[in-house]
Amino acid sequence: MAPIMASDPENQTTPVEIWTDGGCKPNPGPGGWAAILCTGPHVRELSGAEPATTNNRMELTAAAAALEALKRPCRVTLHTDSEYLRLGITRWREGWVRRNWRNAKGDPVANYDLWQRVLAAAKPHQIEWLWVRSHTGNPMNERADQLATAAREAQG
Repeated sequence: MAPIMASDPENQTTPVEIWTDGGCKPNPGPGGWAAILCTGPHVRELSGAEPATTNNRMELTAAAAALEALKRPCRVTLHTDSEYLRLGITRWREGWVRRNWRNAKGDPVANYDLWQRVLAAAKPHQIEWLWVRSHTGNPMNERADQLATAAREAQG
């Protein structure tokens, strides 16, 4: 499937809805991630897996991969069931940067490499980060969960 792209050259901020999910079983352990990108009538599903990871790393990977798939600046509404991702990007990041990527205890921020990847991928876009409760029947969140689980289980 072709990458999601801004279809109107006059409007460099095409609206895109993204749903992401990631998880491991057990945590840490084999993990999977998924993202669903929707713009107009176009839908693109992405997923992947890692043999040894954590839930948080898979949540961050899903967001990074989704944003990296966008080929032009977009207005993004990113739906995640991960408070770690949403709060990290909307609240904690400023303190981490101020403390040279140290958390409130003075320790290095966990998953620094993936936070950098998410921030780089987010930079060209206008993003609203929304939290959704998981496993409550939201069709897009449920689909993202199914894709992430299938990717994790396909590893063997």
